[in-house]
Amino acid sequence: MHRRHFLGSSLAAMAGGALPDLGRLAAQMPSPMFDPIGPITPIRALVDRIFRITVCLRPFRAQGPRLDVEKVGRKLVVHNYGHGGSGWSLSWGSAEIAVRRAMATSPRDIAIMGAGAIGLTSAITAQRAGARVTIYTRDRFPDVPSARATGSWTPDSRVAMADAVGSEFATLWSGMAHSSFARWQSYVGLPAHPVAWSDRYTLSDLAPDEMRAELRAHDVAGFAHFSDLIGDISPRSQVFGPGTHPFATRYALRNSQMTFNIASLAHLLMQDFLAAGGRIETMTFEQPSDIGRLREKVVINCTGYGARALFRDETVHPVRGQIAWLLPQPGVDYGLFYSNVSVVGRSDGIVIQDLGPDDRFGFDDADERPDRAAAEASVRRIAELFDGTRR
Repeated sequence: MHRRHFLGSSLAAMAGGALPDLGRLAAQMPSPMFDPIGPITPIRALVDRIFRITVCLRPFRAQGPRLDVEKVGRKLVVHNYGHGGSGWSLSWGSAEIAVRRAMATSPRDIAIMGAGAIGLTSAITAQRAGARVTIYTRDRFPDVPSARATGSWTPDSRVAMADAVGSEFATLWSGMAHSSFARWQSYVGLPAHPVAWSDRYTLSDLAPDEMRAELRAHDVAGFAHFSDLIGDISPRSQVFGPGTHPFATRYALRNSQMTFNIASLAHLLMQDFLAAGGRIETMTFEQPSDIGRLREKVVINCTGYGARALFRDETVHPVRGQIAWLLPQPGVDYGLFYSNVSVVGRSDGIVIQDLGPDDRFGFDDADERPDRAAAEASVRRIAELFDGTRR
């Protein structure tokens, strides 16, 4: 997730996706029609509650996800990688496209390379299309990059560059986003809550119109944004002014956002895949010719950032993101954005991520070493909201 999407989900959703006249909305404070913000469980943002620090390299392509078909030796390879920070969010819609292309020759068997979010959803989609499916992968959950995602519905997070795509891609993206959204809704309400809706708060001392100006000032990298295309499935936000909410800032914007509790969700997806007769084998791919070792004639490549080295695809850029994981805390089932730090309360932990000074933060940074000092700094910044030290 990046700043534009976090703020955009609050600001843009007020008008069903398009940025509204925030000068007008600044005066639209909570009325009897608004649901008030009830008591908020304070986050115990203490550095000694950090139980893990993880780094994920999101696979970004300026042209958007790679979904083309090529021949590798005697194999037909359908690519399905390069979703940036939108892998979980676009996974089902992307899988539908890849599987449709893979099934064009009516194969009985399909191989899937990779067992992350894109690999698992592609495998299940291929099964539902009638194929027998085997996943070939070096790593499995929780050791895949998808396990280190923030777990938020962010379908246009670093998914493409605005100057590298046009209306055709926007239409493709809209289809993937709507399709994935509909499928993920079927997981809401299941045991262990693999997918759930949660309240999100954007907190600032700036009025909404000033927030919008700051947002635009930080949007410098040129990433494409398509939130206006999903206004029909995006809840609108509410603006709460000084004295009308429980937070330490002057303003709070509340929205609702879909959350992936990844530990339980990945477990459920793997169960569904295996229950439908799927197989999984451990295999490492060093070069494209290694695909020739597979029994299947049709392969869907879901190797994510690994495709950069495997297929010498220099169009894939790493976008580094680090998460400090705090111990799960009863009552902290909400998310917030404050002082460039994103927080998502999940059943498997409280995810805290510094989004940096602008949306170039982490771009082309392939360093996967955790930065303990940075993780602690982000936790302390959130502590300011709850321990009375905020300046």
